Amino acid sequence: MSDPDDFPKPDDPLRLSDFLCFAVYSAGHAFNRVYKPLLDRLGLTYPQYLVMVILWERDGQTVGMLCDRLRLESSTLTPLLKRLAASGHVTRSRDPADERQVRIELTPAGRALREAAGEIPHCILEATGLKPEALRQLQTQILALRDALESHGAK
Repeated sequence: MSDPDDFPKPDDPLRLSDFLCFAVYSAGHAFNRVYKPLLDRLGLTYPQYLVMVILWERDGQTVGMLCDRLRLESSTLTPLLKRLAASGHVTRSRDPADERQVRIELTPAGRALREAAGEIPHCILEATGLKPEALRQLQTQILALRDALESHGAK
């Protein structure tokens, strides 16, 4: 049995309950638990869903463009794109204007999946228990935090 004196004191800087990073990390896991059954119906993982959302916004993007939007390395994204191609949702082809670039385009099945995914944002909003404006404010704050951390890491 643990001795109560072994637990962190209220002014201890190493208390997990005070870590913003843990709050964000555990919230990410909670999001994944909400998304999983919704995405299982579509046959997508969360990262695949993000790629599809970007392509539904604008089809025919290069791997580099997708990497920039998702903040991923191409070595991470390429296997995911190959799986999306194997499942018939996208095609991968060299850009005729620049053979170094690979373009990702939706197939008819990939475009059709958009309609089936249309309910997901509403389900996520409902699961948060937040009003749309509060959710937007929180997202703005989290993005500002991310940008500040990325700027700090670049120093």
